[in-house]
Amino acid sequence: MNIFSEFGLDGLSVVLIGLGLLFVLVLFAGAKTVPQGYNFTIERFGKYTRTLKPGLNLIVPFIDTIGKRINVMEQVLDVPHQEVITRDNASITANGVTFYQILDAAAAAYEVAHLENAILNLTMTNTRTVMGAMDLDELLSHRDEINERLLRVVDTAVAPWGVKITRIEIKDIDPPKDLVESMGRQMKAEREKRATILEAEGQRQAAILQAEGAKQAQVLEAEGRKEAAFRDAEARERSAEAEAKATQMVSDAIASGNVQAINYFVANNYIEALGKLATSPNQKVLMLPVEASSVIGAIGGIAEIARETFGPERPAGAARSTSRPPSSGGQGERT
Repeated sequence: MNIFSEFGLDGLSVVLIGLGLLFVLVLFAGAKTVPQGYNFTIERFGKYTRTLKPGLNLIVPFIDTIGKRINVMEQVLDVPHQEVITRDNASITANGVTFYQILDAAAAAYEVAHLENAILNLTMTNTRTVMGAMDLDELLSHRDEINERLLRVVDTAVAPWGVKITRIEIKDIDPPKDLVESMGRQMKAEREKRATILEAEGQRQAAILQAEGAKQAQVLEAEGRKEAAFRDAEARERSAEAEAKATQMVSDAIASGNVQAINYFVANNYIEALGKLATSPNQKVLMLPVEASSVIGAIGGIAEIARETFGPERPAGAARSTSRPPSSGGQGERT
């Protein structure tokens, strides 16, 4: 009282000051600030009543208390290495990561104890289950399928806890060293097999193309022979027509009583026969009894036919006299 009397305060002022201090204490006890990314659970006499969201919140002081401070941001949980036996009895070691987010703070706080440990154990056991149901080759080549199956199973299991599993990724799959060496040899053999198959396929294609080229060449050659034969036949036909016409003219001349035409016809065939004998590849010296007078007489016959054909005037270069020289008397000429 002496202290209050020194400051000039009476009993009413002291009561008012005490009430003011009590109000400040009550205000601080009832106002709670929740940071972003967290949810606080409120308990009244040990029982959950509600959840505080980020920002400024008011509670009943001295009656309501903060129960759990829950992180509702997405979190990462490392899955340690563990040994897995595959369906074909291959022993491997695998690890991974799990991403999860709490959607219901009350369920995560009161439905399960040690939430992270529970999620970790669920992920590890389901990893062994999923990977153990696959062969080693499937395990190494179908990681996306493993991740999808793990995500679906674990997410269904943690749904009652108010947790959402957003992603599960298998990081490393480590087969034994001897198994890795065997796989390397198998891969090498498979690649050599593919190379051999590709080489054989290339050779087959090349043989096919060569056969096609030879076929086309034969077709073109046959067409060329056909065209040449056609041209030869046409030439022979025209030659035969010319020869027939010439023969007809000679026949007409013979029929009209022209003896020179007969001489021309015989001399022409005679000269052709001599030419063939002279050009024979195995004939170097030709000894034949040739009567010059007969050949000159034939030439004279040709001149007479030319006169009758072209008119009474003698053609240029024609012989001036058709008199026969004396016979050689059967002497042979050397050709």
